[in-house]
Amino acid sequence: MKQLVYKKAKRTRTRPVVRHVMRITKGDTVRVMRGDEAGKEGVVLRVLPKRNRVVIDGINVVTKHKKAMSAEDQGGRIQFPAPVHASNVMLLDPKSGEVTRVRRKKDKDGTVERLSVKSGRPIPRKRK
Repeated sequence: MKQLVYKKAKRTRTRPVVRHVMRITKGDTVRVMRGDEAGKEGVVLRVLPKRNRVVIDGINVVTKHKKAMSAEDQGGRIQFPAPVHASNVMLLDPKSGEVTRVRRKKDKDGTVERLSVKSGRPIPRKRK
């Protein structure tokens, strides 16, 4: 990506883009631990590593008012799930259904496997 150069000072932008380490992936089942939606569970639809947020199905649903752009295009209210900060959700263990932290382990062939801290069992990835 080309660096942004300011015209007057001829200096470049110094703040790099930070991608956070996400232990939650698309398709995981998570439970919300903090906020208005605390205690609810859902499936992760999207992961936003630059903003350290996740979008969960049925959680943090907001309403957006859309203006009609033409005669055949209808306006109205659209409901969609808004992103939630990743620190406010915890992964559910697929076997027991309890919330757990995630540990990573590298196999002999070099692939990284996610492990449940509580049970020690591997957590499969459900990518779609």
